[in-house]
Amino acid sequence: MMNKKDLLSEIVRDSDNIVFFGGAGVSTKSGIPDFRSDNGLFSAKYKYPPEYMLSHTFFMNHTEEFFNFYREKMIYPDAKPNKAHIKLAELEQEGKLKAVITQNIDGLHQLAGSKNVLELHGSVYRNYCMKCKKRYPLNNILETDGIPRCECKGIIKPDVVLYEESLDNSVLFKAISYISSADVLIVGGTSLNVYPAAGLVDYYKGDKLVLINKTETPMDYKANIVIHDSIDEVLGDI
Repeated sequence: MMNKKDLLSEIVRDSDNIVFFGGAGVSTKSGIPDFRSDNGLFSAKYKYPPEYMLSHTFFMNHTEEFFNFYREKMIYPDAKPNKAHIKLAELEQEGKLKAVITQNIDGLHQLAGSKNVLELHGSVYRNYCMKCKKRYPLNNILETDGIPRCECKGIIKPDVVLYEESLDNSVLFKAISYISSADVLIVGGTSLNVYPAAGLVDYYKGDKLVLINKTETPMDYKANIVIHDSIDEVLGDI
């Protein structure tokens, strides 16, 4: 009987309509901590709960503290793509992978060479003035202290989706379109506990749903293949 990794390799080999949907676990081997594992961001002790510090309410009411936490815990400019990012970029170049849908904000998929990346939660590399809408690169966050300000004195806000904020509908609808028409959906490095992103799996209509995560997810029962292992090791072996 074929093992799960060999079966996944066969499925990937035979398909040219694959969609990948990933979360924080995709980037842990790049040195970026995830959220909910034993060593994740949410396991540490802070003055406020991390979920609150990453909320719209906290951003508006404690703006300087938000930026102190954001610079220290959410930005990793020296991180490099790992085997998962690189393999996904290769599959796209081969014409097999149609889209990467990510909950991550680290830009590592693009750095690895992926072109069609749908960032559900935005990107640390995009920032904008809340007053005049002028766009700013990451350096305007990294190379400042306290609250970063625009030339017009407006606050420069990271273009990331905070708790209490809505996803970009255009990105969400594109993700739904790719998933609903995919032959193969590979879901990796995500606990599938955060909605509405986790609900995207429900739009898949095929019979080749692959879930790769170190721990169980609420969607394991729906999958055709479940592999409880590191996403970079699994994809790296394909």
